[in-house]
Amino acid sequence: MGLLLSFNSMDTRKILEIIRNTESPLKRQLLIVGLITKMLEQQGKDIPTVIGGCALSYYSREVYFTSDIDLSYSDREALDKVLSGIGFERESRYWINYGLKIVIEVPAGVLAGEESPAEIVELGEDMRCRIIGIEDLVIDRLNACKYWKSEIDCEMVELLLARYWKEMDWPYLEKKAAMPENNSLSELAELRRRAEE
Repeated sequence: MGLLLSFNSMDTRKILEIIRNTESPLKRQLLIVGLITKMLEQQGKDIPTVIGGCALSYYSREVYFTSDIDLSYSDREALDKVLSGIGFERESRYWINYGLKIVIEVPAGVLAGEESPAEIVELGEDMRCRIIGIEDLVIDRLNACKYWKSEIDCEMVELLLARYWKEMDWPYLEKKAAMPENNSLSELAELRRRAEE
């Protein structure tokens, strides 16, 4: 019976205390996702993926910052149970931990069509989190730039293309940009040309 592989309340309290005492907002966000991931894994569940602004904050190295964490996760019941178990309260579409001042939203159940390799971030304390692949994030932000006329997203796409120029899977990016639902190949080509200069 002593070999039960569950995250006990002492471990959870210790990690929540580490999060509470961590100054970097991004690191705090990633640590809470790491704790959630660990708790879900110990139940034999799949792990969530960080998407949206928090992923952008990670890849931009905090040039961009968002106050909430967007997750993609299909098993809402399991996730809801974990979140309420570590002090989050549901308010409308958000989960809020007032003590930690952390807000989580789960806008997507499944990432449809995202095939670029996800980033796995090792966080210590035997924790890790998964972040959407850079190419899929670029396409998402490029769409926000084009269709929502979001200037910050336009700037962030340029920054990401410049910063990850050599690691970027350009054939994949171009294929995704050319898809009818994105229709942003010409915008990507222009950004690529500017990043090359």
